[in-house]
Amino acid sequence: MTSHKARLTWSLVVPVKVLARAKTRMSAAAGPHREALALAVAADTVSAALHCPTVAEVIVVTDDPLPAAELSALGARVVPDVPDRGLNPALVHGADLAARDRPGSGVGALSADLPALRPAELRRVLEAAALTPESFVPDALGVGTTLYTTRPGVPFHPAFGTGSRARHAAQGARELALDGIESVRQDVDTPDDLRAALALGTGPRTTAIAARLPALSPGAGTSPA
Repeated sequence: MTSHKARLTWSLVVPVKVLARAKTRMSAAAGPHREALALAVAADTVSAALHCPTVAEVIVVTDDPLPAAELSALGARVVPDVPDRGLNPALVHGADLAARDRPGSGVGALSADLPALRPAELRRVLEAAALTPESFVPDALGVGTTLYTTRPGVPFHPAFGTGSRARHAAQGARELALDGIESVRQDVDTPDDLRAALALGTGPRTTAIAARLPALSPGAGTSPA
């Protein structure tokens, strides 16, 4: 019998801000731990993505040497933000490198702010994304985007920023409205976002830093029920 078509693999591009400018909306809650929190969140996100069976490579775009070193040690490929023109050009830069080196893989832009990310949930999303040329996952608030994907050979046009869910839909990307993918949708920009991620169960780095933040309830859960 003919074997099943090989499962599509993915190159994921993760943008990581210079830590001095990261997680500014967490300043009051995180205080002196803000930069450490930003790094922990990014590291837990990248680590989870690297453990997803359908992810062939994670490309981190950053100009900060500290996350560059830590995320490289986890197994990510780190490249500088050569365009230096903002988020979407940085993502396109990473995607161009991915398409050049792995032309048979799909390309995705993944938020660096998903500390509760589950490899199994990401796998479900990417398997659904493999069935459509261009797709995206909305964030937990239903306004932004946490993941944008294109199949091999499809033009890569990320539209991240305020109101990105509507912009991605308007350009024809398919919204992946799957049940049970909360960890792929729960990004962290505010203390309430972090509490929600902790309730889902964050990775070890975020959990450790969150325990040091007095603004967070000491009773907040960090493990799945």
